[in-house]
Amino acid sequence: MKISDHVYALPLTAMMGGGPSTLFLALIVDDLQGATLVDTGIPGMKDKIGAALSEIGMSLSDIRRVIITHHDLDHIGSLPAIVEATGARVLTSAGELPYVQGELPGQKQPTPEMRAGMSPQMLAVFDNPPKAQVDQVLEDGERLDLAGGVRIVYTPGHTVGHLSLFVEADGVVISGDALGSNQGTLTLPWAQGTADMPEAVRSVAKLAQLPAEAILTYHGGLVSENAAQQLQTLAAQQTA
Repeated sequence: MKISDHVYALPLTAMMGGGPSTLFLALIVDDLQGATLVDTGIPGMKDKIGAALSEIGMSLSDIRRVIITHHDLDHIGSLPAIVEATGARVLTSAGELPYVQGELPGQKQPTPEMRAGMSPQMLAVFDNPPKAQVDQVLEDGERLDLAGGVRIVYTPGHTVGHLSLFVEADGVVISGDALGSNQGTLTLPWAQGTADMPEAVRSVAKLAQLPAEAILTYHGGLVSENAAQQLQTLAAQQTA
């Protein structure tokens, strides 16, 4: 799904929480710098990502780098497989680095009650989560020389080091889980899955300062109608 000149959404269906869910991975394209994949879905999604790329005339071999917004399993699940298949460099924030590299357990561990209902396969994933070496730490406000300029925006709250991206030339915000959406309407991140909701609300206010023409949320997909106004209204509602 083409969003703008430089940004595609790769919607992939995953079984999560006992039912199907659509994850909206992002792809940033640059004729000179190659393609950048943003997040990697749950474990076992490498082939689905490859199939989604083929639908837009690309392949896994076109991926030069992977930016990880944060370390939740539905974002880093297929990272090791993607890195192995492509040789892509891995980029994330300093706050996310020890989790992506497997030096710390994920922030959101299942409770004993939750573990009791999990399959052995899922328990194994939590006990030995996907991990990969981080090649570059991204700084808040840093501007990557990709697609006319991609700005790094630290948006902690959902996790300690969550980051979002702003593709400047296209006015596209790739929010990860800093925002949610439902049928084109922006929402706050899912409270139950957010580590620090007050911090997450502050991150929404930070994103509201961007001149957004479109917003791609990982859960919910594209928000294109009055995107900047929706974002500003959502931020204002939290401080009213």
